[in-house]
Amino acid sequence: QVQLLESGGGSVQPGGSLRLSCEASGSRYLMGWFRQAPGKEREGVAVIRSDGVKSYADSVKGRFTISKDNAKNTLILQMNSLKPEDTAMYYCAAGDGSWVRSLAALSFRYWGQGTQVTVSS
Repeated sequence: QVQLLESGGGSVQPGGSLRLSCEASGSRYLMGWFRQAPGKEREGVAVIRSDGVKSYADSVKGRFTISKDNAKNTLILQMNSLKPEDTAMYYCAAGDGSWVRSLAALSFRYWGQGTQVTVSS
C-alpha cells in the first residue's frame, strides 16, 4: 500500500509557473503525474522510473519537468510556461505497470486525491 498526498496547485496566469509536490509513503517502479480536465479522460503527463528514466506527454515536453527526491519520498512536477489548456486536476500516481505503457493510467495502482491547477488570465 502506498499513500500519496499532492500539494502546490493553484491559479496562475498564462506563461506562469507552478510546482507540484507529492509526498509518498513508499515507492514503486513507476511514479507519475496525471491530469483530468472536466469532461475529458485522465491523461498521463510525466512519469519517472525507479532508475530515473523519464517520459513526458508531447503536450508538456520542454515545459514540465518531473523529479524525485528519494531521501524524502517526494515526487515533484515543475510546470513552466503554463497554458490555459493545462487547466485540470492533477494526480500523483504510483505503480508497477509496464514502462512501455507508462503514461497509461492502467499502469498505476495507487492514486492521490488530486490538486487543482487553473491557468487563466
